[in-house]
Amino acid sequence: MEGGTVMAGNSQRRGAVRKTGTKKGAVVGSGGQARRGLRGKGPTPPAEARKGHPAARRAAAAARRDAAPAGGQRRDRGDLPETVVGRNPVVEALRAGVPATALYVATGLATDERVTEAVNAVAERGIALLEVSRAELDRLTGGAVHQGLALQVPPYDYAHPEDLLARARDSGRPALVVAVDGVTDPRNLGAIVRSAAAFGAHGVLVPERRSAGMTASAWRTSAGTAARLRVARCTNLVRTLKEYAEAGLMIAGLDADGTVDTDAFELATGPLVLVVGSEGRGLSRLTRTVCDVTVSIPMARQVESLNASVAAGVVLAEVARRRRVAQAG
Repeated sequence: MEGGTVMAGNSQRRGAVRKTGTKKGAVVGSGGQARRGLRGKGPTPPAEARKGHPAARRAAAAARRDAAPAGGQRRDRGDLPETVVGRNPVVEALRAGVPATALYVATGLATDERVTEAVNAVAERGIALLEVSRAELDRLTGGAVHQGLALQVPPYDYAHPEDLLARARDSGRPALVVAVDGVTDPRNLGAIVRSAAAFGAHGVLVPERRSAGMTASAWRTSAGTAARLRVARCTNLVRTLKEYAEAGLMIAGLDADGTVDTDAFELATGPLVLVVGSEGRGLSRLTRTVCDVTVSIPMARQVESLNASVAAGVVLAEVARRRRVAQAG
């Protein structure tokens, strides 16, 4: 090896291949590792897809927020109690007089004016104040974003449909009942209850299926009027409307293409059920068949329709006006 030349096959570098049968020992090969190491591992995943990356944690938190229902109400989770979650929704619910059985506060929660107001409100109303761990609060709220605060709400005590007729008889005034047909947004239902109370209705009727119920969101939107106006639940809306018709009430369905408009709504002064259809489809086909009349609201041509609760409020205001005129005359 003149001049320090290294003969082929005698390299001392790791992974070099030695000639067999030499005194330098066994052949050392790469075992294919070098060849596999040259293969690419594909493109680097985005930060949102890398486990443990801050961007991935932020994306997961955003997904949980998007999955949370509007108005701070916890999604239905089987046997878990209904809760209003989040600091603002809890305070709004307490201000609206929503019935509650307990206020849950996370251990070590940093207080602000909303937490203080909520704690003071439940103390004044005699509602239980319970301090629980965040893990327990996560479980109670079904994983909703609760901000360390949750208000437990008992199930609503629905009236029987006959109770609304009895209430009308006791009032000495012509019956006025508002029935909802497929109104699925509890906030819309709460707004309808509020309008019904404001314009002298004797109650609101909701079906058991394909309709919003008196959840905490509906209570809050009703601004507490649900405590003064009875809401009844029926198993079959069409059958109950037929029973109301047999009891002497006229059935008027609110419809954009109604056979009469509010200017000619002569039935308003007599015993009446006003049926409000769903936010998108309006009255169902079967409900329409039991209506004695359908009523529309005159509007500017460029406006196609109104929100269900807004439309109900407009017609109820007209019914109340006509009844005042009739009573004065």
